[in-house]
Amino acid sequence: MSGGFLSGGSRGGRPELARRTASAIVLGAVALASAWTGGWPLAIVWALAGAVAAREWCALAQSIPAQGRYAAGWGAAALVGLTGVVAFADRPGVAVLAGGIASIGLGFLVTRSAAGAAQTLLGFAVGAVLAVTPVAARHLPEIGFGVLLWMFAVVWTTDVAAYFTGKTFGGPKLWPRVSPGKTWSGFAGGTVSGALAGVLLLTLGFDWSLSWRLVVVSVLASVLGQGGDLAESALKRRAGVKDSGALIPGHGGVLDRLDGFWAVTALVAVGMLLGVL
Repeated sequence: MSGGFLSGGSRGGRPELARRTASAIVLGAVALASAWTGGWPLAIVWALAGAVAAREWCALAQSIPAQGRYAAGWGAAALVGLTGVVAFADRPGVAVLAGGIASIGLGFLVTRSAAGAAQTLLGFAVGAVLAVTPVAARHLPEIGFGVLLWMFAVVWTTDVAAYFTGKTFGGPKLWPRVSPGKTWSGFAGGTVSGALAGVLLLTLGFDWSLSWRLVVVSVLASVLGQGGDLAESALKRRAGVKDSGALIPGHGGVLDRLDGFWAVTALVAVGMLLGVL
């Protein structure tokens, strides 16, 4: 994935790979520590991540007039951060709905266009999924910690396996116009490895029963994670930029790091809304 552990390591050689690895270790430690702790530390970590992701999305959105991107981005970021905090405190559904309505008004106010308002809402939605869903998943009775670790295991393993499988076997490109370095062999290796990691984590580490549903959902999560990476790559290519930001050394922006995780988070959000989690 463009925001993954190693997949961009070829850029800049070994020093770049070292920066990427160091950043990944630090961010992974923060993610795991906050997941273990839960509560406000987890809510704050993901509210911040979601807020920055919303700002980066608005900065990349070409349908937002250039003069309005700064205000729309920071406004959406503030709304996402507030939504994440309020959602953890009480009534997450109300918080997300209110934040979404406010983002539409903000977008129209600063861009004076329906397209700008829609993109601001979309930026808010991208950030809100990150700000709210991991926290809500963590606090699912009995299974929350396992679900959150499953999300990490699938995304991280998919990323690393896709990189090394693609490097080893090469072959036809997955989508050369959008992401020239990705191959079908990497996609297949990442999918199998990521799904296997998710299944093994829950069955061996958390005593879940092995079932076809668990296998299918783990495969789907791995595929969606890689799809999220490609979608963000397409957005950046359309905007004519290499990275969504420059906040994370060796990785770029928060969206670069969390593109695949966002897609898996959205899958978990749908599962919670449907009552299957």
